[in-house]
Amino acid sequence: MGKARSAARGKASAAPAGALGSRARPNPNPFEVKVNRQKFQVLGRKTRHDVGLPGVSRARALQKRTQTLLKEYKERDKSNVFRDKRFGEYNSSISPEEKMMKRFALEQQRQHEKKSIYNLNEDEELTHYGQSLADIEKHNDIVDSDSDTEGRGALSAELTATHFGGGSGPVPGKATQQPSGGEEPPKSRRELIEELIARSKQEKRERQAQREDALELTEKLDQDWKEIQALLACKMPKSESGGGKEKPKPDAYDMMVRELGFEMKAQPSNRMKTEEELAREEQERLRRLEAERLRRMLGRDEDAHSKRPKHLSADDLNDGFVLDTDDRRLLSYKDGKMNVEEEPSGDSSGGESGEEEEEEGEGWSEGGPEDSDSPDGHSDLESDADSKDAHSADGLVGRESDADSVEVHAQLQGDQRPSPGERLPRDDQAAARAQLPYTFAVPESCEELKSLLSGKSMEDQLLVVERIQKCNHPSLAVGNKAKLGKLFGFLLEYIGDLAVSDPPDLGVIDKLVVPLYNLCQMFPESASDAVKFVLRDAMHEMEGTVETTGRAAFPGLDVLIYLKIAGMLFPTSDFWHPVITPALLCLSQLLTKCPVRSLQDAVKGLFVCCVFLDYVALSQRFIPELINFLAGILHMATPNKQSQGYTLVHPFRALGKNSELLLVSDEEDMATWQRRSLPLQWAGGLKAQTETEANHTRLSCLAVCLALVRRCVLAYGALPSFHDIARPLRALLTEHLATRCCPPTLQELSRSVLTEMENQPRHYRPLVCEKSKPVPLKLFTPRLVKVLEFGRKQGSTREEQERRRLIHKHKREFKGAVREIRKDNQFLARMRLSEIMERDAERKRKVKQLFNSLATQEGEWKALKRKKFKK
Repeated sequence: MGKARSAARGKASAAPAGALGSRARPNPNPFEVKVNRQKFQVLGRKTRHDVGLPGVSRARALQKRTQTLLKEYKERDKSNVFRDKRFGEYNSSISPEEKMMKRFALEQQRQHEKKSIYNLNEDEELTHYGQSLADIEKHNDIVDSDSDTEGRGALSAELTATHFGGGSGPVPGKATQQPSGGEEPPKSRRELIEELIARSKQEKRERQAQREDALELTEKLDQDWKEIQALLACKMPKSESGGGKEKPKPDAYDMMVRELGFEMKAQPSNRMKTEEELAREEQERLRRLEAERLRRMLGRDEDAHSKRPKHLSADDLNDGFVLDTDDRRLLSYKDGKMNVEEEPSGDSSGGESGEEEEEEGEGWSEGGPEDSDSPDGHSDLESDADSKDAHSADGLVGRESDADSVEVHAQLQGDQRPSPGERLPRDDQAAARAQLPYTFAVPESCEELKSLLSGKSMEDQLLVVERIQKCNHPSLAVGNKAKLGKLFGFLLEYIGDLAVSDPPDLGVIDKLVVPLYNLCQMFPESASDAVKFVLRDAMHEMEGTVETTGRAAFPGLDVLIYLKIAGMLFPTSDFWHPVITPALLCLSQLLTKCPVRSLQDAVKGLFVCCVFLDYVALSQRFIPELINFLAGILHMATPNKQSQGYTLVHPFRALGKNSELLLVSDEEDMATWQRRSLPLQWAGGLKAQTETEANHTRLSCLAVCLALVRRCVLAYGALPSFHDIARPLRALLTEHLATRCCPPTLQELSRSVLTEMENQPRHYRPLVCEKSKPVPLKLFTPRLVKVLEFGRKQGSTREEQERRRLIHKHKREFKGAVREIRKDNQFLARMRLSEIMERDAERKRKVKQLFNSLATQEGEWKALKRKKFKK
């Protein structure tokens, strides 16, 4: 019994107190037990953790951190890990027998496969040109050398036995020949060596004979091959040679691979030039061309020093002389006399002389004077006498516009190079004067711009504006930006002058919009200021007229064109824009304050409506002034009646002088009318028209109005109130169709507009009072609340209780996580402190050891010193 108790006690003491998975002892240490006492006993409350073992829990946590966190801390700077790649190690669906069989199969497969392509020691037959390396190492090939070292270092067995075997014994492999009479006496060493030499010479002669026989057979075979080669040269037909097999066609992949193989590799190209570099090159080109034009206009020849020949030394052989033309003549006789060909006259302009003159003219017209009198300063231009001048001239001329390039090319071809010191012909001077200059300064005022552009064709005006922009690019000088900003306002004013001229030059205005757009992109602030100034001036003028006379007339064509250009230069779909928003207000004022008193006013109003629709094409913004004006135009084209299903607003009147301005009653004029667009020149002013022409104009205005109504239907059809908006237009169109007082074309157009109006869906519903739940009367019935849980959580629904439970659980888990993180940090801090203390202790130990060794050496040195003094 005593032994059993002692053994049990030993086992219990051997077990670790904080081991994982071990249960608490039935009789723990009373000093390790912590009891959580309650002050009051609460009925129904479950008590947990009344008794705990903090020491045991602390030991378990420490052991767990040692096995996990400490291991990660020690391996924090290590990247190597051990991975178990055994087959099926972590696959529980495979039995152990299957794992072993599969592993054995993989091991056998790994042993039989080649491990490395550079390992030559494996059991694999290696070849060289189809011959095994093992056979090559045997040296069985025929040696063509006649030297004595034919064996390539290999010694025969007899020679080895003779020299290295002592020479006294019999040669191995040779049977001793014994005569019948008795034993043969052994041969001496000398005899054996002589016999060996004779045998080797005999073998050499045999090999030489075999080699000669092989050479003879080879020569004979070559001769026979040459005889039958001519017979084999003729090719067999494809059907016979191919044996009925067609050559397979390459597939798409093979064709693509071949194309990629023959594809040209990418070549490096020059970098793209910046905008400043391009502007600088363009300015230099225009300056060079302007200097050339001024030279031709003044009739000056190239300076003598520009093409002055270089200094010739006494030893110069003039190797650079090239004879351009062959002036030699063929010697011929006619009637016994020598025939001498006469030179063509210099005045003739045909044949080869014309071509020579053309080539000379091209080569001469390229050079420019070094010192020019032009105001723009072209003193740094130099002429070039090389053969590259013609190519540079073609490149310079090619970059100009079409008209300019044709003119300059004709000038280059027509010039004839005079001798040095002579002046150019008068025709060339006149052509140079008529030619446009290549460089222009930015005009300082609108009058200066008008003087530059007036009297020139449309192409020349565009070319002048383009050259002004290129010669004064903002990147070329500091003040060019401000000058070009003013140029936009000058061009805008010039366009207004063209619009008010009689007749208005609308073609030039249309082409000048492009340089206006370019300048607007470069200088948006200057462009917006200029357009706002023009619109503000027009609005102030109209307001002054309204205050004076009570009504205003439609502005001139210049203001209308300004409004059209503003919509082309600036974005019209913005909610608010510094230029477009004032322009929209100006358009709305024109449609509401300007009455229609003539056909010219009707044309202007319809043009304003077109501009209005262009402005709101993207934003789909509703414009009530536009609908009212179109309804007024339709009212003017409809005979007045007492009953109207619509209401007119200012500036239109139901009855009055101009209430039937667009009404046509002549049937002959209706029959002869053809639909066409209204010319914009009519907005500038209508000349005296006959009654038929006036009726045709009225019908054209009505057709344009119907087309605008159709555009409005398509633009505003998605509005919820579209049918209410289009009710006046629908009434006018229905009444107009009922009277049958218009041509069939307009009737068909009216029917199509009405059909589109009816096809638009209705997006609104009638107003209905909102249905609300009746409010019950207050009663004194008590409210019953189901109590799901006692305590502070009562009086809530199940979802609220679940939410509170999750919040409480999250808070508890969060606190536990924070506590564990704090304990982990404390554990790591203790580990770091222990490492530091170990390093310090080790350092102290080493320092102490060093001091001890130094003290020992010092003591030995002093003892030795004392011995020396004693002696």
